[in-house]
Amino acid sequence: MGRLDGKLALVTGAASGIGAECARTFVREGATVLLTDVQDEAGRALADELGHAASYRRLDVVSPEDWAAAIDELRQAHGRLQVLVHNAGGGVPRDDLEHLSLEQWRRVQALNVDSVLMGTQAALPLLRASGEPASIVIVSSVAGLIGTPDLVAYGSAKGAVRILSKSIALHCARKGYPIRCNSVHPGFCDTPLVRALASQSRDPDEAWRHLSQVAPLGRLGTPQEVAALVLYLASDESAFTTGAELVLDGGLTAS
Repeated sequence: MGRLDGKLALVTGAASGIGAECARTFVREGATVLLTDVQDEAGRALADELGHAASYRRLDVVSPEDWAAAIDELRQAHGRLQVLVHNAGGGVPRDDLEHLSLEQWRRVQALNVDSVLMGTQAALPLLRASGEPASIVIVSSVAGLIGTPDLVAYGSAKGAVRILSKSIALHCARKGYPIRCNSVHPGFCDTPLVRALASQSRDPDEAWRHLSQVAPLGRLGTPQEVAALVLYLASDESAFTTGAELVLDGGLTAS
């Protein structure tokens, strides 16, 4: 038996990186998964790779209309939703205090924070209507736990979703909803987002070497390792875990 047998999941930012590995892991563990992203070609290709248990639809996470349409599609096709993974996110180049514009700041907050609020509000009625234990997992970042002078907007946004996750968890618990919510905080992982961060440096090779060695364990994390933690939170194995922040950073925040 799979750890997610019979569950229906929606994953944002599912076309690549951590989101794609979450989708692969979920399908392998018995879930039916709706992959969402704005990278349509990659999203459809992954859904085809995963077979009948996966489908893809375009979802711009900063669009309330897109969220409403995605949730309505699930309601009409399945009438239920047990797992919601907020994975979509991102930053901007030159994300430091003196170069960051207000427009860039707002864009990062919208992509990383507003999207989680809108998506959770849109999905909550369907999560409740399922009549089964449900799980919301928010992929935050180690940047949401410690100060990062060159990730001002991104770190602030990831810190905000850390607290938003706890607020969602407490709201659902106090309302008696069988819905848990937790956040995951990866350190630097070998993903397209981290590779893009290194490539924007004055010396991309040196930046990549630094990022690869910044964790005390001396290596980057992998999307598969993050997906394994998300799987635990999505499954009934974590039935007593809510409002938690789970760190996966190779010891970075321990030093």
